[in-house]
Amino acid sequence: MENLDDLRYPIGHFECPENISQTHISDWIETLETLPKRLENLVQHFSVEHLETPYRPGGWTVRQVVHHIADSHHHSYTRFKWALTEEQPLIKAYEEKDWSNLFDARTAPIQLSLDHIKALHAKLVYLLKGLSPENMKSFYIHPEGKVKVTVAENIGKYAWHSNHHYAHIKNLAKRMGW
Repeated sequence: MENLDDLRYPIGHFECPENISQTHISDWIETLETLPKRLENLVQHFSVEHLETPYRPGGWTVRQVVHHIADSHHHSYTRFKWALTEEQPLIKAYEEKDWSNLFDARTAPIQLSLDHIKALHAKLVYLLKGLSPENMKSFYIHPEGKVKVTVAENIGKYAWHSNHHYAHIKNLAKRMGW
């Protein structure tokens, strides 16, 4: 059995470069652009049993992970908009574990979230590709620790988040021989 920390963080924790380059931004946007198709290709043939399998002991099921990605990235899109349109906005955090235990996250067809992710990422990528270097410096304030998060950093966080949860599902499928 793999180490629990390796199962929880299969690609490690997000580490933001001290100096975010245009190459970082472009690579991260490409990750956001390709996630919907990569994710759908990965899970489209999963059975109900596969969808109800946790990616690690005590972890979310595949179904919950897919719905979590949609919920989390929906929040992120709003955070980008706040950072770009308001002066030092203090965002609202949400209880992701509680959201993932709601009825819809536990039972809804994953196609609902796959469709949402596809549309959301199309809008998000369109927005991000049109931003100026000055826009990249805009920021929001996260309530936990009152940390400033720039638009550029948030692009990296959500590219990492995309790959993080994709790896949860992909690694589970590999371990299970699906």
